[in-house]
Amino acid sequence: MARHARSFTEKYDVPALSFAVGYAGEIVHEEAFGVADRERNEAVTPAHLFRIASLTKMITSAAIFTLVEQNRLKLSDKVIGPGTILGTDYGQPPYSAGIAEITVEQLLTHTSGGWTNDGRDPMFTHPAMNHAELITWTLANRPLDHLPGKNFAYSNFGYCILGRVIEKLTSQPYPDFVRAEVLSRCGINDMVIAANRLEKRRSDEVKYYGQGENPYEANVARMDSHGGWLARPSDLVQFLMHIDGYSKPANILKPHTIQVMTTPSSANRQYAKGLMITDNGNWWHDGSLAGTTTIAVRTHGGFCWAALTNTSRNNSKIGDDLDTLNWNMVGEVKSWHVA
Repeated sequence: MARHARSFTEKYDVPALSFAVGYAGEIVHEEAFGVADRERNEAVTPAHLFRIASLTKMITSAAIFTLVEQNRLKLSDKVIGPGTILGTDYGQPPYSAGIAEITVEQLLTHTSGGWTNDGRDPMFTHPAMNHAELITWTLANRPLDHLPGKNFAYSNFGYCILGRVIEKLTSQPYPDFVRAEVLSRCGINDMVIAANRLEKRRSDEVKYYGQGENPYEANVARMDSHGGWLARPSDLVQFLMHIDGYSKPANILKPHTIQVMTTPSSANRQYAKGLMITDNGNWWHDGSLAGTTTIAVRTHGGFCWAALTNTSRNNSKIGDDLDTLNWNMVGEVKSWHVA
């Protein structure tokens, strides 16, 4: 494993790489390579926390499906406007065409019709605004590109709204509900939402290194429900093993719920609801922020793994190569029989 990891970290100038593998409810391997903080020459360990970026979406999806199982919402529920979950909490109607028709399921599957993560992604604008101000501004100023339900457009903003749905229905802050009803049930007790500034990072958190980007410029805390969590790879593996559909360990969601959660929409046959799905039955998600590249995988053979780094490179293959790296490292252990 070390040979593969060294090649990857040298190719992309990655200060720290942390990696964990699980099977049948057990962490079977975890290892970290490099330094958490170059300036302090602090060696990274499996105990260090990293920003996980969009791996957050699979956690938010599990929280939504927890509410479905608690009969507190339905996927078909509309979200914005009079008589919906959020009502008129974020500006007064009339909204632009289609907004009042958006459902929970469309937000989960990125088929709401707009707010894609391009250069106009609302989540990377107006950093001084809080959630309420940003959502209100976006609904008033960014009409949908398409009517809901037909077109796939990966939307961080859509998952931001799902975080507010969770808060509205539970009367709790998003991270409090997720920790109590999702993470703690997976045996995870130390995940938190990231801070924005270097001076606010946790003592057990890595330092982030942008390559042409400032990792401490974006409002990461505001990304809570689409990209805001801090975690260790072992935390993410524990989470995946508790929603993986296998018999061990006991899953936190019912089999039918997991089936619905991992069924893609007609608009994109490879993206389900907070998870990407391959034709051969692997589930995964990746993530990227300035100073962050991440991936987590559940395989059709029963393994789960996650890898986190503290750097990123624009317009490069670092994400694809991180995925390949994981398969190569796991495949090196012949007794695991990973296909």
